[in-house]
Amino acid sequence: MLVRLSKRMAELGLASRREADDWIAKGWVHVNQQPATLGQKVPADLPAAQIKIQRAAQTEQQKRVTVILHKPVGYVSGQAEHDYTPAIALIDPARHWKEDSSQQSFSRQQLRGLAPAGRLDIDSTGMLVLTQDGRIARQLIGEDSHLEKEYLVRVADEQGSENIQERFSKDKLKLLNHGLALDNVPLKPAQVKWLNANQLQFILVEGKKRQIRRMCEQVGLKVVGLKRVRMGRIRLGALPQGQWRYLAPHEQF
Repeated sequence: MLVRLSKRMAELGLASRREADDWIAKGWVHVNQQPATLGQKVPADLPAAQIKIQRAAQTEQQKRVTVILHKPVGYVSGQAEHDYTPAIALIDPARHWKEDSSQQSFSRQQLRGLAPAGRLDIDSTGMLVLTQDGRIARQLIGEDSHLEKEYLVRVADEQGSENIQERFSKDKLKLLNHGLALDNVPLKPAQVKWLNANQLQFILVEGKKRQIRRMCEQVGLKVVGLKRVRMGRIRLGALPQGQWRYLAPHEQF
């Protein structure tokens, strides 16, 4: 079976498809010691050892930045909509966390192509990743991504109970972990547990639109606060709300 070279490079984590096509067009990619061509087909199991990428491409890739933002309520993840401000508007020097240990300096060029890797709805707070690196975007939101995302979720019920955990049935908690569907599509297994009387911890490996809020609605709960605190191995930690930091070179999702 043959696939496009750019697709195979993305599968191997060498570059995003767009990035790979750009490098191929610039003559920066060789396959089996021969210059690659745009649209070139290669075996679907072509090993990375047979793909040679020139140093110029690697240097360009290393300049690409990824930032971790603590998004406040009231900002949308992506493009501006309904007069709401996009989260990228917060990426400026004034909001750069002073305790950022990456030693990276800000430049306006870093905003070019910087895009959110995953959504966090307008009513939610917490960790939002914006990146120029297609490899990281694929890792976080690619079709084959199984990266964990962790959320802290405060809930209320219809009775206005003070101790919701006490009234909440074990069967409903089991449903939150596995057994629900959205838009007639079964959800992947999740990890959901009580942290205290009115707060749940959700760990998901998928990210459908307003997924947690819709899951809770199906078992009689209303989300009154939602915060994402981890994506993969990277935690939000002490990063203040409305501020951001760079992903350090040693950090990996």
